[in-house]
Order: sequence, then structure tokens, then C-alpha cells
Amino acid sequence: MKKILLLSDTHSYIDDAILKHVNNADEVWHAGDIGDLKVTDAIKKLKPLRAVYGNIDDAKARAEFPLNHRFTCEGVDVLMTHIGGYPGRYSSAIREIIYENPPALFICGHSHILKVMNDKKLGVIHMNPGAVGKHGFHKVRTMLRFIVTNGKIANLEVIEFKR
Repeated sequence: MKKILLLSDTHSYIDDAILKHVNNADEVWHAGDIGDLKVTDAIKKLKPLRAVYGNIDDAKARAEFPLNHRFTCEGVDVLMTHIGGYPGRYSSAIREIIYENPPALFICGHSHILKVMNDKKLGVIHMNPGAVGKHGFHKVRTMLRFIVTNGKIANLEVIEFKR
């Protein structure tokens, strides 16, 4: 069993409130638009990190993190990217991967809109944690917390912060 903290679109922003939740996780997953690598450095000092780069990320972030990251955690097949769309409207860059070999969990960021959806056609759970940074149009900063265990996702929670 692993407690996961899922965040995205930090846009160089990290604070003690976010780090408090990092401390309570077993792993942190970042779905891109990291901004300054001080964000991921701060997370990595506390917990293991899996991340992808986003469209605002510079060459340093792109050298450290992949565009797409596929991995298995506690029996759950995960595919994470930054710009991914959502069920029925996957981005062209990721659509073929998802349709040819659907993961159990597909994670993306980019939209700054928190979404958790079930793609019944493919049997994929889609998660977008919204944005936890202060840059962008979102009015509420959000992250997701959940547990992965024995090939299942459980105890999904939304964490909200005022803008």
C-alpha cells in the first residue's frame, strides 16, 4: 500500500502547506509545469518523486524528467503526461498510446481544472489534479491524494487551498 500525493502546474510555487501534504505521502507524482526545479528539489528531499515536464518547463526540467512516464505502482499501471486531454478527447500526442495499450490510471495536468473521470470504453481512470501553483486562471488551488494497493485505487481525496 502506498499513499500518493498527485499535483500539477506548480509554476515554480511551493510552500509549507504543500510540503505538509508531501510529508504525509509515501510518493509524490507531479504532472508537469514544474517551473523552477526548486519545487521538485524540495519534494525530493522529503519523499520519492515521479514527474513529467510540461509546456512551460525549461531545458533543465526536460533533461531531468520525461514527457511521458509509464510505470507500475502497487500493481496499478500508470501513464502520466502533462497535456493529455480527457476521455473522449485525448490529445493527439497521447491518443495512440492510450488506445493501443490502455493504462489503469491516466494522469495529466495542463488545464488547471480538477477532473477525475472513468473512461468506461477503455477501462481507464483519468485524473487531473488541477493546479496547485498561483499562476493561471484557476480560483482554487488543488491536489489529489489517494492510496494504491493490490492493483486498486482507493480513498481518493481532493485537497484545496485558497488562491
